[in-house]
Amino acid sequence: MNRVISEIKARTNDLEAVRRYLESSGADYVGTDEQLDIYFQVDRGRLKLRRGSIENALIHYDRPNTNGMRESVVDLVKLPGASTDGSSSLPQQLESTLRRALPVRVEVRKRRSIYFIGNVKFHLDHVDGLGEFVEIEAIGAESEVPRLREQCEQHRNNLGISSEDLVGASCSDLLMRSAS
Repeated sequence: MNRVISEIKARTNDLEAVRRYLESSGADYVGTDEQLDIYFQVDRGRLKLRRGSIENALIHYDRPNTNGMRESVVDLVKLPGASTDGSSSLPQQLESTLRRALPVRVEVRKRRSIYFIGNVKFHLDHVDGLGEFVEIEAIGAESEVPRLREQCEQHRNNLGISSEDLVGASCSDLLMRSAS
């Protein structure tokens, strides 16, 4: 499924304040997911396999590494969760195939709380080796980008996220930098 996401990512030292804002705004809590994102080396954009207890997907996206608001064109294939009968699940099989076919760039492990307010998705992340982040993603069609940007800015302002806290790089890039 192809879609456009207007998004911001920011460092935070107070995920509980973000959680209180979301709860007071009537956000729908999806759950907390233990996620492993495996980034593969590709010629164009980014390709990652997400394995989690809530979200499992193969995701390809193009996005600039810029602080502040940015748009991503995303192709997302949702995958079923892990098997309960002990057999190998589709995400496990896909991971095995991708690891044989493509070099792995980096693996990102995180604990992610997921909330929605309408079409706006919020991630409250604790990323191993990097710390805590909040992501705001307004999801829609390409024709809706001005409205999507406005939604992100409104929530950013309501949360009091400063320009200094914005992060332009992906967690995969941040982890690769810290390792070198």
